Amino acid sequence: MAKFELKLPKMGESVAEATLTNWLKEVGDTIEADEAVLEIATDKVDSEVPSEVDGVLVEKLFNVDDVVQVGQTIAIIETEGGSNESEKSSSASTPSPSSEVVKEVEKQVETAKQATQTPIENTGDRFYSPLVKNIAAAEGISQAELDGISGTGKDGRVTKNDILGYVENRSSAKSQAGVETQNKESIKPQAAPAAKPKAAVSVNGDDEIIEMSRMGKLIAHHMVESTQTSAHVQSFVECDVTNVWNWRAKVKGAFAKREGENLTFTPIFMEAVAKALKDFPMMNIAVDGDKIIKRKNINLGMAAALPDGNLIVPVIKNADRLNLVGMSKAVNDLAKRARENKLVPDEIQGGTYTVTNVGTFGSIMGTPIINQPQVGILALGAIRKVPAVIETPEGDFIGIRYKMFLSHSYDHRVVNGALGGQFVKQVADYLEAWDVNREF
Repeated sequence: MAKFELKLPKMGESVAEATLTNWLKEVGDTIEADEAVLEIATDKVDSEVPSEVDGVLVEKLFNVDDVVQVGQTIAIIETEGGSNESEKSSSASTPSPSSEVVKEVEKQVETAKQATQTPIENTGDRFYSPLVKNIAAAEGISQAELDGISGTGKDGRVTKNDILGYVENRSSAKSQAGVETQNKESIKPQAAPAAKPKAAVSVNGDDEIIEMSRMGKLIAHHMVESTQTSAHVQSFVECDVTNVWNWRAKVKGAFAKREGENLTFTPIFMEAVAKALKDFPMMNIAVDGDKIIKRKNINLGMAAALPDGNLIVPVIKNADRLNLVGMSKAVNDLAKRARENKLVPDEIQGGTYTVTNVGTFGSIMGTPIINQPQVGILALGAIRKVPAVIETPEGDFIGIRYKMFLSHSYDHRVVNGALGGQFVKQVADYLEAWDVNREF
């Protein structure tokens, strides 16, 4: 019998860890190759981890709610065969270490043992993930210190951010204490300003307390972080989409019959945005500190509503290279699988600009928050039938037109009002100039 180490696979360029949310198999269960063993969640998407081999699950190395790093072994699967796969690879490729290397390793092991003579243990209702324990050991945090940290995780558990915040505050306090010790002048230090207390929320017997979902917490953090990072400013343009409305009404039946897809307004709007981004490439950028990264590809994020009310943003890669049929298929596929929670991590990463349709909920306009590290997001308002002044060579008259508002939020640190306004006006111009005789 051989033992196979099931590791957390790489899930995208910016994903370094995931939270284990559910074990789908128990110790002793038989597993087939490509069969899901557990479920994980990142700050971007939920996913399953399949087995790469046939065998029997013999050991789980993490519990539900533990944070696992990419590449870490999650479980051991016993398979038919000879020696262990890990032993094979190590014996085949790793030469015998020299005596100096062995001594150095032994020295490091001894140092590590001395630093962790009193290992961190779970006490009472306090559960600590392996990641938290490792950080505590590396930073010399005692059991008593760790037990005193207020946790923000599920059931009050201490998360990675909680312990890192504690470490940072402790380091700052030590540094400040050192400065005060070195100061020989008998000057009474000024008292540090007291932290502004959070407003107390009163709860009475008729109120219901609802725990925020994991995704809800992540979205809340992401939104606050974005508003604290980018200088948000908005430009609004009213757009006449009568030609688009009439053209879609004329061709949607034939489109569905030929392509097997419904033709919605979203791919039409996405096509116009992609064209405008090619015209204004400085809207297709990201900010990294004091550097601007000009993106080569146009990858459009498409905010999609989930059944639980949260939003997810799947990405249409190289959107400017798609024709309307290709755009429709991409939009419909991503929207469908987003609702079914079947997106994979790569499909919600790499966006360079985002579009959100607030008109779906009846809003005529909105002021969306930028999806970091992008610098712009466009909100599509509801299409309304309104009276409008129509200018013709023979004179002006009042007519019925289909109109909508385009609301453009952009980062004023790097996008000035001229660029932000010209971009959204270009999107409107493409839509207003829609050819009613266009073939799809």
